[in-house]
Amino acid sequence: MDERRAPGRTDRRRFLAFAGGAALLLTAAGAAAPWPGAEPDPAPDRWRVRTDPAPLNSRFEHALGRLSDPHWLGYDIDASSSDRFLPGPDSRIRLVGIARMRPGAAAGILERSGHAFAPVDLPDPPGPLRVHVPAGARWRTGPGFDAAANRPGPSVVPSGTHRLDAALDLVWFDVLLLHT
Repeated sequence: MDERRAPGRTDRRRFLAFAGGAALLLTAAGAAAPWPGAEPDPAPDRWRVRTDPAPLNSRFEHALGRLSDPHWLGYDIDASSSDRFLPGPDSRIRLVGIARMRPGAAAGILERSGHAFAPVDLPDPPGPLRVHVPAGARWRTGPGFDAAANRPGPSVVPSGTHRLDAALDLVWFDVLLLHT
């Protein structure tokens, strides 16, 4: 067999290899690109500040009343940044943030609850929430109130603290929800 190849045969192979590689790259790029009009991935970023009150009201309304104007984070503390925000068995979800209470609600809780509230400083808030904490807030907390507010639900055991400011009608919450 002759070792020499016809000149057209080598050019044809180069062309086919180049065209095949380009087609493969275009296919991969098309698969990775979002479909036009498709919604972005709904999994929230761990440090994205949320402002939707519905999840907070479903968790805290029994103890704090209706909340509004929230700024909060909610994430699985054991998950890596690539994991989705879907609680599973034995996941620990942290809810931390600040929200406005109905006018007079904080003062009413502090006066009528029967819990021994005491002045307390706010711990260092997570970075994205710092801008939402007003300077000069006078926080009060009570372990008895925290125990009452952290009412367990089906497959959820909460623990954490709630700090109230009566003058500004604010609540600061830092709660860990253990999903069992």
